Amino acid sequence: MWAEIRGLRDDMDVGTPPRTGEAVTLTVDGTAVTVPAGSSVMLAAALAAHPVPKLCATDSLEAFGSCRVCLVEIEGKRGYPASCTTLVEPGMVVRTRSAQLDKLRKGVLELYLSDFPAADISGGWSEFHEVLKTVGVTSHPYGTGDNHLRAPVDQTNPYFLFDPAKCIVCSRCVRACEEIQGTFALTVQCRGFASAIVASQNEPFIDSECVSCGACVQSCPTQALVEKSLFDGGYERADPQ
Repeated sequence: MWAEIRGLRDDMDVGTPPRTGEAVTLTVDGTAVTVPAGSSVMLAAALAAHPVPKLCATDSLEAFGSCRVCLVEIEGKRGYPASCTTLVEPGMVVRTRSAQLDKLRKGVLELYLSDFPAADISGGWSEFHEVLKTVGVTSHPYGTGDNHLRAPVDQTNPYFLFDPAKCIVCSRCVRACEEIQGTFALTVQCRGFASAIVASQNEPFIDSECVSCGACVQSCPTQALVEKSLFDGGYERADPQ
């Protein structure tokens, strides 16, 4: 069943990897959709043409549930579960849009923007910017932190660079390094607001265990990790404030 569904949507990132299992039918925003058991609500919503905004999720990696942008409402369940880590159930009724969900997503994205370069909020071309447009967030009401905004850009790797000012610590790069490449060259250092992506033992990329496979660059939703070839004149960070 999955092969037939996937064949119609080869260009769609459904958020979580496909599964195989018995057919499960549920309703997403009034649309009935059938997917294999073990599939995520996020995947079902995408196939029902009601995709949920996401940042830490991609169908090349296992669900992680850290960004809190993909929250949904499920009839009969309390709270607002993450659609990427919630599995479908027969007869489940899901809502991906509501005033409360809009408020929650906006609040999460505003927090991300409080630690993101102001000069790069508008006019960007990353997945992150597409999510901002989808949710309708263009600014934030908070003061601006400086733990990531003024961290130095790592340009030691000959093929890509890492600008921590644009990193939202979604861990997609860490997971890609582990799940796709199996190198384990990246990790998250510290916790809370001080958390940051680092290579190996907080080394420059060129001195770490990184093998320059590009999996981390491909997975990054914010252009914090980006190919150097895109910047013919060299990379210059805009004023973070």
